[in-house]
Amino acid sequence: MAEPARTRLGVLERPGTDFPYYAGEPVTITGGRWWVVVAAVAAGFASLTLIPLTGVVTAFIPTILFTGLPLAALIWAARGHWKAIFRRVGLTEIGTMLFYLVLNLLVSVITATILSGVTDTHANPNADALADMSTVERIMFYPRTAIQLFGEELLTILPFLALLYWLYNRVGMDRRKAVIVSWIATAVMFGALHLPTYDWNVIQAVVGIGIARIVLTAAYLRTKNIWVSTGTHILNDWVMFTLAGH
Repeated sequence: MAEPARTRLGVLERPGTDFPYYAGEPVTITGGRWWVVVAAVAAGFASLTLIPLTGVVTAFIPTILFTGLPLAALIWAARGHWKAIFRRVGLTEIGTMLFYLVLNLLVSVITATILSGVTDTHANPNADALADMSTVERIMFYPRTAIQLFGEELLTILPFLALLYWLYNRVGMDRRKAVIVSWIATAVMFGALHLPTYDWNVIQAVVGIGIARIVLTAAYLRTKNIWVSTGTHILNDWVMFTLAGH
């Protein structure tokens, strides 16, 4: 059942929909099960960063673990209701992806321009690597990054839902505040995880990437559909990688 309008985030949320797992829709995932899910998210991230497989085919192994471990944990924790984070994708959802894609590209350009005036920024190494890849490596790069970016959505959305559950049910925070705190906290976390990518530049990673993550998560807040935020994320990064790689 959707929450009353007074507890929602206005136009940021599509009417008649609510987040799963925190208030019995379709089932509540309780604290102990959320710990398992979050641990699987951490294990998946460790697999991506610590398993040194960089071959054209073998590079898929850590990427699949990064995505598969959290998804497997959700399947276990949700007891038959794991598909609640996935909804149908039609023309409306594709339009939403494109809207948030354009919004995120604009926000990213503005943020990058501002940050370049206050700190030395670093290019994403994936863009540099793409420029030096062979044709076969480039062909494999895009499907592999699509899987990884879906994993990055799981890495953000599952902790978001876990934190929402905890703040709403354990702390007693009202829904609107719990959503906002979870939204910002997971964006900061996402940015912090990019510190090694950007040579430990705190401002670029936490602020720059964190702001971009706020926009990407907004696509999920609006639709409650991880396919939409994933599609937005994939299109965004593919555009940026491709432009930077030429």
